[in-house]
Amino acid sequence: MKIITNSNIPNSAINKLNKYGEVLPFETTGITYSAISGHPDVFFCLTDNQLIVAPNTPKYFKEKLHSNNILYVEGQANVGTHYPETAAYNAVITPKFLIHNLKITDNSIRESCIDKTAIHVNQAYTRCNLLPLKNNNFITSDKGIYSALTAYNLNILYVNPKSILLPGFKNGFFGGACGTYENQFFVIGSLASFTESEKVRILLHDLGYQIVELYDGQLYDGGSLVFLD
Repeated sequence: MKIITNSNIPNSAINKLNKYGEVLPFETTGITYSAISGHPDVFFCLTDNQLIVAPNTPKYFKEKLHSNNILYVEGQANVGTHYPETAAYNAVITPKFLIHNLKITDNSIRESCIDKTAIHVNQAYTRCNLLPLKNNNFITSDKGIYSALTAYNLNILYVNPKSILLPGFKNGFFGGACGTYENQFFVIGSLASFTESEKVRILLHDLGYQIVELYDGQLYDGGSLVFLD
């Protein structure tokens, strides 16, 4: 298994991730603003095992994908320095749904998800704020996303992100601090540091997830974790 992660997350988190798969640290310079320049969920979107990559993803990383036999397709929109050019790939894809601000979703994602129910949310940094779990369960740190998904009768837990770290900002977001692979829930940090950890633990336990905390500290929004078979 390969794991794409922001190269700036704590080294102890990267070292622990290496026990579960080969880590592919990601970083960029001169493409977008520094706080999100290494965020995988800004440049990549995984749709039903197809990796969609922003066309201006650095050449070194595309070569790394090739050398690791990771197949991908290029999207149509470049990542830019300002919204909405920073959020075209920040969609959430599940077996049944495409969830994003559909006004800005890259066309390659929309075409790849033509058979899914598309749910529009105003929060374009959707993956940053929304973690999809099995059986149509979700955790979000955005009240607008919470309202939109509740209208579809989906099981969604809202958590306050105020204690999540994102250097350069007052706080980060829950989805950006997490990722899942099969029955494992990975979080960049320790849930013990999170004020609403008990609600999260109960939901994950009920769904049969094993919790993997990647380092002992505050939750860190690194732009999600992308797991590739």
